Amino acid sequence: MKQTSSRSCLLQVLLLLFIGLVGAVLVAAVWAGLSLPSMAEEIYGPAAPSLSFVQRISYSARLLLSQDKLLQPSQVESSPQLFRVEPGEAVNTIAFRLEQARLIPDAVSFRDLLIFKGWDTAIQSGDFSLSASMSAFEIARTIQDASSALVRFSIYPGWRAEEIAAALPLSGMQIDPQAFLDLVRNPSRLALPESLKDLDSLEGFLFPDTYSLPRKISAEDLIMILVRRFDQQVTADLREQYQRRGLTLQQAVTLASIVEREAVVKDEEAMIASVFYNRLAAGMRLESDPTTQYALGYSDAWGSWWKTGLTLGDLRIDSPYNTYVVSGLPPAPISNPGLSALQAVAYPAESPYYFFRAACDGSGRHNFSRTYEEHLNYACP
Repeated sequence: MKQTSSRSCLLQVLLLLFIGLVGAVLVAAVWAGLSLPSMAEEIYGPAAPSLSFVQRISYSARLLLSQDKLLQPSQVESSPQLFRVEPGEAVNTIAFRLEQARLIPDAVSFRDLLIFKGWDTAIQSGDFSLSASMSAFEIARTIQDASSALVRFSIYPGWRAEEIAAALPLSGMQIDPQAFLDLVRNPSRLALPESLKDLDSLEGFLFPDTYSLPRKISAEDLIMILVRRFDQQVTADLREQYQRRGLTLQQAVTLASIVEREAVVKDEEAMIASVFYNRLAAGMRLESDPTTQYALGYSDAWGSWWKTGLTLGDLRIDSPYNTYVVSGLPPAPISNPGLSALQAVAYPAESPYYFFRAACDGSGRHNFSRTYEEHLNYACP
């Protein structure tokens, strides 16, 4: 009888201990449910409303354990680097690439932060300027902000200033096209590089390239980026070659702008440049269609800045840019040439040719001729 009573007491004690343990667990769970999210939100801000009760506790605990990884930068001093978020890119991939780029110390805690905040569904695509001197939390906030993203803006070789201006409203930048053109045509109030200070217009000096630019950049800052790129790319060696050929920088860019518009195939640029040099040396007019097209400008009738199918009347238009009428080079560039055209003018081919005509095979290549009679023979049937 005593043995049965002892067992009963032991069971009661064990039951009380179990109940106490369960109670302690429940108390701990309630404490965690109430305290951990509050502690996390005090540090990181409000959690996403879409999180369940269990998720709020789980992510809060993980974030509290990862404070150093999320709130301290990876490096005290670090240069900015461009980081591109692709449209529709998965959060795991973004976090992993950020860790690979050494912009954040830990991809897992970064992903936890995004989910806790509800930022995993609000990441913007685009190019961002990020640095390892930013904390992971700062980086997470930055990639939520569309206005922080850099836009990619391409200027194609051979575009004239009006074509660049027409592309601005589609770029994501907040630049008025007319304000841009006004500065291009009257750049006196810009702090231009020394070699460009005397220019009346920046047509020809807006270097074609693909740029990563802030959305809120001003017209002044955009133009300065373009002309500084020109100043960097047109090296002292190229400028020396222009001088050796008797050309000022503006004359060289003018000739390059014509070569750019004439050449369809890049490897013909040096040969086309040689034809123009030969014609200039012989006192012949350049008679280049693109100069007439530039003089004609835009019309709704042909819906372009570059009219195709020029008529005899077009070739007689009275303009200093029409090289069928005037001798020598036009007064200024007719387009913004790329680097290869600028190099072709510095290092033209040596040739006996004075004429070239588009081949009839649709390849974009040209037939080159010494005489006008030979040139006529290349006319397409």
